[in-house]
Amino acid sequence: MSELLELEVEEDQQNEDKDIEMGSLNHGIAQANVTTLLSHDNRFRAITELSLDASQIDLSQFGLKIKDELIPDVCLYPKQEKQRPMRGDDIQKMLAMPLLAIEVLSLRQSIGDILAKFKAYFALGIKSCWLIIPANESITIYSKPNEFVAFSSKDTELVDEVIDIHLPIQKIFEW
Repeated sequence: MSELLELEVEEDQQNEDKDIEMGSLNHGIAQANVTTLLSHDNRFRAITELSLDASQIDLSQFGLKIKDELIPDVCLYPKQEKQRPMRGDDIQKMLAMPLLAIEVLSLRQSIGDILAKFKAYFALGIKSCWLIIPANESITIYSKPNEFVAFSSKDTELVDEVIDIHLPIQKIFEW
């Protein structure tokens, strides 16, 4: 009986964590727009909601309540044909880390929650992290946990110098 109770508590916690990351209209628009813009760059493959295997580190050291996986809103891999699984196969949890992890702040998340995830992303070897905030149309690009450059909708171009990406920032928030 105690195993059943433990399972229910664990399931409740997972559902609670999922509720925190619920999207919204502006969240979805920013996520879709940035994915589309990044997909036009033939050097990269942009993927949404991909599970990353984080079992090699203890995520609790970053204050995260999850066990062994992180799921960025968008991640970016170098485009290589050899990464593609055999036809009919799929990968549930990526072992190889992306170059870039993007988080779009949802209404129920705190910036502190996202920054904790960024620390874990950097510990896993991810080179760059973007924090997109739809409410004030801003994007902060982190090259390290405490090194960042902020862009707003008043800027014409967003520049990630680590990965050499240049995007028109207004198109990320465009309807």
